[in-house]
Amino acid sequence: MSNPLDPGEKRTVLVVDDTPDNLSLMSSLLRTDYRVKLAPSGERALKIASADGKPDLILLDIMMPDMDGYEVLRRLRADPGTADIPVIFLTAMSATEDEKIGLDMGAVDYITKPISPATVMARVRNHIELKLARDFLQNQSRYLEQEVQKRTREIVAIQDITVRAIALLAETRDNETGNHLRRTQKYVKALAIQLKYHPRFASELTNEAIESLYKSAPLHDIGKVGIPDRILLKPGKLDDDEYEIMKTHTTLGHAALVHAEEEEGHEMPFLRYAKEITLCHQEKWDGTGYPMGLHGDAIPISARLMALADVYDALISKRVYKRAFSHDEASAIILKGRGSHFDPDIVDAFEAIEAQFRTIAIDFADDDGEAASEVFRMAVDLTNRHPVGTVG
Repeated sequence: MSNPLDPGEKRTVLVVDDTPDNLSLMSSLLRTDYRVKLAPSGERALKIASADGKPDLILLDIMMPDMDGYEVLRRLRADPGTADIPVIFLTAMSATEDEKIGLDMGAVDYITKPISPATVMARVRNHIELKLARDFLQNQSRYLEQEVQKRTREIVAIQDITVRAIALLAETRDNETGNHLRRTQKYVKALAIQLKYHPRFASELTNEAIESLYKSAPLHDIGKVGIPDRILLKPGKLDDDEYEIMKTHTTLGHAALVHAEEEEGHEMPFLRYAKEITLCHQEKWDGTGYPMGLHGDAIPISARLMALADVYDALISKRVYKRAFSHDEASAIILKGRGSHFDPDIVDAFEAIEAQFRTIAIDFADDDGEAASEVFRMAVDLTNRHPVGTVG
């Protein structure tokens, strides 16, 4: 098919007629202004129309042996590759009903024989110009759609980078967290995927929501930026007053995100889960958590997922005030918290995929802590089961 963006290019017209004299007449009439292709039968016309260099317009006779013009048009319209080629019926059938049938089938015009050369040239020119205009608009539409998709990808990338930068800023204030952000976001995603078909969670955990959860999870502790160093970096357990201040990291983080939205003047959908997680990831299923003491399903699903992921990672990570628990020890604590600290169904999902948690912990291990010690334990176990020289 011709390039719709090149106004100087000769357009192609396919003439379909079983009479050689008619083909010769139309060719001599059109060839000065157009590139002309000729087809003496419907079958030949379909092959030309579907080949490379598709015609810009088809002049189609109706009364032909083997395959009439109506059938040719039906097949053209049924093929996505030829469906948009405009067709003008050129026929001796002059009855109004014949013309109506042709137009109803999708022909753009109907010219009766004997032809008027001026009429044919005018109709051909008008319909090719209409097609060029339509092709131009379609090309523009595709271009604009591609640009919108490109800009959308850029906006999403900026959002992702901004979220990551803010999360890393909070992480730098707590020098013991290491790869905590990466691990917890992967735990959250693994749990969400496990639960996406669960009756209690299916309506919420769509693929889009899971991806948003994954991106939002690293923001859960951004409120720690507002916690004084003497508390955040204290080399030991916090006293009661210090703990109360530490607990405000949930409301500080949430308030920062809400303030950002207020500055923008409207809510930003991509921050929905981030706001839920920052505020509510310390809530407990039985209502004994903070900052609001929410209970059960009143706690957003995103925060319930984050709560389990955060606790598991805290357990397997070394702190100045505690050793790193093994995966089995951490798993036992998580299971014990079923129905008290954690949503029972989320705990069941954890139990079903705890091997994934172990793998994530190993793949994104800190220099010390559960993941590193787990690798060592696995190596020792492998050696015990397969003495040197027998592995593999």
